[in-house]
Amino acid sequence: MRAVVAFAFAVAVTGAAIAGTPTIARAQASGAPEQRLRQQQDELDKLRKERSDLEKKMADLQRSARTLSDEVTNLEAQRKATARLVGALDQQLETINTEVVKAGSGLVKAESELVNKRTALQRRMVEIYKRGSLYDVEAMLSAQSFAGLVARYKYLHELALHDRGLVRRVEGLRDQIISQRLLLVRLQDEVARNRSEKDREARRLAELESRRQRNLTTVQRSATQTRERLTQLARDEAKVAGVIASLETVRRRAEMSPNARPAAPSSIRTSDLGKLDWPVDGTILYRFGRVINPNNTTTRWNGIGIGASVGTAVKSIAAGEVVLADNVGTYGPTVIVQHGGGDYSVYGSLSRIDVRKGQQIPKGQTIGTVGATDPDLPPHLHFEIRPKGRSVDPLEWLRGQR
Repeated sequence: MRAVVAFAFAVAVTGAAIAGTPTIARAQASGAPEQRLRQQQDELDKLRKERSDLEKKMADLQRSARTLSDEVTNLEAQRKATARLVGALDQQLETINTEVVKAGSGLVKAESELVNKRTALQRRMVEIYKRGSLYDVEAMLSAQSFAGLVARYKYLHELALHDRGLVRRVEGLRDQIISQRLLLVRLQDEVARNRSEKDREARRLAELESRRQRNLTTVQRSATQTRERLTQLARDEAKVAGVIASLETVRRRAEMSPNARPAAPSSIRTSDLGKLDWPVDGTILYRFGRVINPNNTTTRWNGIGIGASVGTAVKSIAAGEVVLADNVGTYGPTVIVQHGGGDYSVYGSLSRIDVRKGQQIPKGQTIGTVGATDPDLPPHLHFEIRPKGRSVDPLEWLRGQR
């Protein structure tokens, strides 16, 4: 009687397995591809941040006084970062394509196995239906002995386990196929996104390379122009210094001659330090001495640059004689006034000269107007003071240093 009860329980378990075994947890796609993609995505994010930082630095450079060489260096760093980003996108695309192939192969295999398992399950269901719901009980009761009853029970139990495993495998394959299809859709979306981003980055890379080349050409041209201009400045400064030196030589010889008249005192005295009127009102563009330019070259200024509008009147700081009123290369139209005792003042970058060589002028005499002869600077007056022919900082002599 116990054997019959056990048999009935086994039949019930078999029926439950075939009718609707609880759905097992869906099969998850392999974690390895997801991990690789996640690592590659992290690398892409790092590269994007690096380039974003470089772009912010470029914006800061462009907002502030910066050199073209700094900009070229930044563009080169951006170009390298973008090239690495494109390479990383290529690697990610290769990984995604590999996973698409694997997922597609796994999907085909799972669908093929599912067809076979469903066919086998349907055949078992047909057999069970044909035999009827009491077939297993009849088979047990028709045993000739207890040993036969046990043998038939074991057989029917193994058959129930097999059917249950078949149902679970069918459900597992179904869930695996759903998961593989979702993975394929996600991977295909990743491929499309990757290709789109790669195209964008390739265009950005081409643009950065073009900008870098343009800026590099500009830097080289600017460096050449700067070197040429510095050479011109040095030559013209030497010319001005030579004019003053020649005048000083003539003056000293005249003073040493036997019949020389007493030299007139200078109209610029030591007591005038910090008290002389400005030759023109304006702001300081550059100061006396060595100056580091934005392109890392050095300029030696023998005077100061006073920014003012073109046409503003320029006045003599003291009485004296005009010893030069001519165009002097990079100085542009220039006036040199000798104040006596070997003291001189120089007024360069004029737009117009209103005095002539040999003319005696009083303090405050208009000698010309402000011009814009230097293409690298706004309109200004280049002003020098040379006591005893030596260049000094004019700001020490002018009223209320600005």
